Amino acid sequence: MAMEVTQILLNAQSVDSSVRKQAEDNLKQFQEQNLPVFLLSLSGELANNDKPVDSRKLAGLILKNALDAKEQHRKNELTQRWLSLDMAMKAQIKGCLMQTLSSPVPDARSTASQVIAKIAGIELPHNQWPELITSLLSNMPQHQPHVKQATLETLGYICEEVSPDVVEQDQVNAILTAVVQGMNASEGNSDVRLAATRALYNALGFAHANFSNDMERDFIMRVVCEATLSADLKIRQAAFECLVAISSTYYEKLAAYMQDIFSITAKAVREDEEPVALQAIEFWSSICDEEIDILDEYGTDFSADSEVPCFYFIKQALPALVPMLLETLLKQEEDQDQDEGAWNIAMAGGTCLGLVARTVGDDIVPLVMPFIEENITKPDWRQREAATYAFGSILEGPSPDKLIPIVNVALNFMLSALVQDPNNHVKDTTAWTLGRIFEFLHGSIVETPIITQENCQQILSVLLQSMKDVPNVAEKACGALFFLAQGYEDVGSSSSPLSPFFNDIIHSLLTVTHREDAGESRLRTAAYETLNEVVRCSTDETAATVVQLAPLIMTELLRTLEGQKISSEEREKQNELQGLLCGCLQVIIQKLGATESTKYAVMQYADQIMELFLRVFASRNATVHEEAMLAIGALAYATGPNFAKYMQGFYPYLEVGLQNFEEYQVCATTVGVVGDLCRALEEKILPFCDSIMTQLLKDLSSNQLHRSVKPPIFSCFGDIALAIGENFEKYLIYAMPMLQSAAELSVHVAAADDEMIEYTNQLRNGILEAYSGIFQGFKSSPKTQLLLSYAPHILQFLDSLYRQKDMDEAVMKTAIGVLGDLADTLGSNAGPLINQAVSSKGFLEECLSSDDPLIKESAEWAKLAIARAVSV
Repeated sequence: MAMEVTQILLNAQSVDSSVRKQAEDNLKQFQEQNLPVFLLSLSGELANNDKPVDSRKLAGLILKNALDAKEQHRKNELTQRWLSLDMAMKAQIKGCLMQTLSSPVPDARSTASQVIAKIAGIELPHNQWPELITSLLSNMPQHQPHVKQATLETLGYICEEVSPDVVEQDQVNAILTAVVQGMNASEGNSDVRLAATRALYNALGFAHANFSNDMERDFIMRVVCEATLSADLKIRQAAFECLVAISSTYYEKLAAYMQDIFSITAKAVREDEEPVALQAIEFWSSICDEEIDILDEYGTDFSADSEVPCFYFIKQALPALVPMLLETLLKQEEDQDQDEGAWNIAMAGGTCLGLVARTVGDDIVPLVMPFIEENITKPDWRQREAATYAFGSILEGPSPDKLIPIVNVALNFMLSALVQDPNNHVKDTTAWTLGRIFEFLHGSIVETPIITQENCQQILSVLLQSMKDVPNVAEKACGALFFLAQGYEDVGSSSSPLSPFFNDIIHSLLTVTHREDAGESRLRTAAYETLNEVVRCSTDETAATVVQLAPLIMTELLRTLEGQKISSEEREKQNELQGLLCGCLQVIIQKLGATESTKYAVMQYADQIMELFLRVFASRNATVHEEAMLAIGALAYATGPNFAKYMQGFYPYLEVGLQNFEEYQVCATTVGVVGDLCRALEEKILPFCDSIMTQLLKDLSSNQLHRSVKPPIFSCFGDIALAIGENFEKYLIYAMPMLQSAAELSVHVAAADDEMIEYTNQLRNGILEAYSGIFQGFKSSPKTQLLLSYAPHILQFLDSLYRQKDMDEAVMKTAIGVLGDLADTLGSNAGPLINQAVSSKGFLEECLSSDDPLIKESAEWAKLAIARAVSV
């Protein structure tokens, strides 16, 4: 039944675009007309050793793409499609794939491994292909190394694709036995050993039972540690990657091995090649992550029976670990500051040092200070840069009391270095370190200010001067100024030490955005982000400058819209600039709209701003759309009911945003803007509500829209109901069943992991906000009785939430608020229902005694509303 596809597959890779297009069309047509034969033909091509490598590889790739996709809804469709194929046909395809594992061609074997794993990912959870693991393991005793290598690679991919609960423990044991044997030093073939080591990395999630058994765990750890000493660099790297994964998955089982692991990692960091050394450092970063999480979650008081004790591995290793990390800081690369994606031993060591500081706090300071003092003035730039990097790395973690005296001494030195040091690397790291000082040791949280009236001017003049330096240094100087401004965000409308220099700061930042080389090192983006922060944290004293800034930014935006025909690369840069300018206008609108004395400026410019935004929407770019949407939300909030005059022109773009399933962040932002419009326009939004509600209901019914957009859509129902009051009546028959089924789903969901728990709570919160808005919208309207029939279900939802005991505080506050809104709006008609509800007693009591003042306040209000409803 299979068809000859070799030539079409080769043509599909032709350099001649017309030949390529013709072949792609043929393949597409074949797939649509007869999928089973198409897949069988591809698997036959892949299995045939007489065929060219290129056609085999493409056959495997198309097979893989016929089984899996990035988007969840598409993935589900492909899974169902495969499951519905004829069993005999599938068996033939799988037979071809298994046969390919013994092909002498490495690319064909590797592709077949991936396709087998994709099919396993679909079939094993449905109890299909039960013989797969056994038949793979039967390849292991035979002595052809390339078959062993392909089999181990396949086992590794399968472990990556399926969840551990799908594979029986005896099969897990058999997989681990084969993998660990393949890793053993006695295995002569290094390809087999490498495939086994990589397979172990993927299989670790399956090994919980094995890691709980001392003998088995000892054996696995011994083999991994031995593999870190292999003569083959790739095997050493893969073995350290296993150690990193073990450190996070089995942290609590590591105590017995830490001494040996320290020796192995220290040797690798000091002597091995970079890919291996990086993984050895990553092991310690991973241990820090584990201990930071444990200490964050449990505080420092562990009882003997606490679920995850902290073993304080980092604290114990400090005296040896810190010197090892400090040595790495001297292994910088000449051009690392210019390369955005750079990652090397020095950067990994500094990152790890920062994590160590967060793990042990004050204890790290005396271990690092001698290194800083010894190297900070050395003639060799590497030593000066390493000392500065060490200082910057330990600023988060230790207490301000420990760090501030040192910072006070170091600050002047660093300001001079930023201007005078002859080396760009040193200046780059110095500016970064100043940013860290301002981020962690400056602001309302710190009792002893490091920035005073006396040194503020000097700091600013140095930062503004550095913004004229090479792009990477200027970008870090912008970052330092960002945190300097942020530290004053709580001064409110009173005086800020930055106010006397505000005009200079704005002027310098705008100058940076116009630099010829502002496209390098993210400089232009950093300058606009800093400009936004400086405006956001400014006070009334400088409002006049912000008013003058608005037309400047508007002119800049207009300039980008009047561009001539430009190349696609230029277009991309222009889109980025438009996004930054829309973001900047958003901050200016929010700032000016927040106080009565400057609101006039927003009103004065609103027509021009809106016209600019509508022109921005005409460009089809997601990032720009999102920024412009957010800015329009701010404009609506600032102009209030006056925004109604723009709705006719703006609505088509709002609708496009609500329909944008692919770029779901744009859709989520647009839903948020509908909420802003409801608050600004109130009943003036009514003419557009039919279309908006239709679109929102479509969004909720779609399986293509990312789930994260659904909670804000529910919440938006509440905003609309609040804005249009009893006019929401006609939407009740559509909105309420949707809310009801989502509410039931959110109560019965099995919260598998933290991400799912968080999403479930967001969903509940959105549903509750919808109910709350609907009750408040109908309050004191003659139509409140329309809601009475929905009350039993809503009370049942609140009861279920109370019984589940897994609400977060935000949901708790909204839920008790809904109870109050229901009682307040429905009054005595709902009295008997409320009386029967568990939530009106137990839940209310719990909220009344909450430590959270917001929950308590909502509960007290709910108590009064319930008392009124029940007493009548």
